[in-house]
Amino acid sequence: MSMLLIFIQNAIGQGVCLLFGASGEIMTEKSGNLNLGIPGIMYMGGISGLMGAFFYEKAVSDPIPFVGLVISLLACLLVSALGGLIYSFLTVTLRANQNVVGLALTTFGMGFGNFFGGSISKLAGGVGQISVATTSSAYQAKLPLLSDIPVVGDVLFSYGFMTYLSVILAIVLTVFLKRTRKGLNLRAVGESPATADAAGINVSRYKYVATVLGSATAGLGGLFIVMDYLGGTWTNDALGDRGWLAIALVILALWNPARAIWGSFLFGGLCILYIYLPGLTRETQELCKVIPYVVTIIVLVVTSKRNKLESQPPVSLGEPYFREDR
Repeated sequence: MSMLLIFIQNAIGQGVCLLFGASGEIMTEKSGNLNLGIPGIMYMGGISGLMGAFFYEKAVSDPIPFVGLVISLLACLLVSALGGLIYSFLTVTLRANQNVVGLALTTFGMGFGNFFGGSISKLAGGVGQISVATTSSAYQAKLPLLSDIPVVGDVLFSYGFMTYLSVILAIVLTVFLKRTRKGLNLRAVGESPATADAAGINVSRYKYVATVLGSATAGLGGLFIVMDYLGGTWTNDALGDRGWLAIALVILALWNPARAIWGSFLFGGLCILYIYLPGLTRETQELCKVIPYVVTIIVLVVTSKRNKLESQPPVSLGEPYFREDR
């Protein structure tokens, strides 16, 4: 039983990062923008939050965990949002190719994270010695009383606040997209920007706002891995391929943030399944790592055959909008 509990806890820990990334990308794609720069933005958010906490703890002799938390959170959101703003400017205003810009942003973001991670490591005294344990303790703090409940407390209430924040954001985004006027306007922009424009909706504004807020949300996934899951430490390629898994999760969730909640924890479990299966060779372990992508392909094939409108991506996804062609 203890092994199963450990597996569930680690699966949820892996899934939180994916849920932040998928929620941010869903918000972006609902506007018609396909942001393949999400993996890089997650790196930028993670290292920026760590840098904010590191310099705060270095400057103050007796750092307060909550203050470090706020500083790191703001640093993550600002830098991640900036990444989304750059993407929006290049693709919406300058009408650059979305795939090229997204992939370039991912390459830049990963380099950004590894470069500054290495630089801070040298300031801290050597490679691998970055640690912001004081601030990290605020991220890892469990829910009081509830986490002490046997079994149920371990499964549901033994996580830091960002785990619950990821679920709340996904639910709020679902309600926003389905139940609010601005959410419906955003969906209209993604389905048919020309029609939305003719109805008086500012297409460029919605694309900008959705992409910037989506990038900020995705950046929280990188911050979670660094400050909560890894305990306030940084190593090169700290996020691995989680950014790409978050994009794959968007398809698995059928562009529905509420579905991404259970999908993220499923993906989290599949990502670490090879660790808990006995007798696997190195080759079979590598095969297990591709299971999430195989599941995504199967879901994509099945949903394309069912041809339900609510299960399909936005019609204008990845396509630039030229108002002059309306």
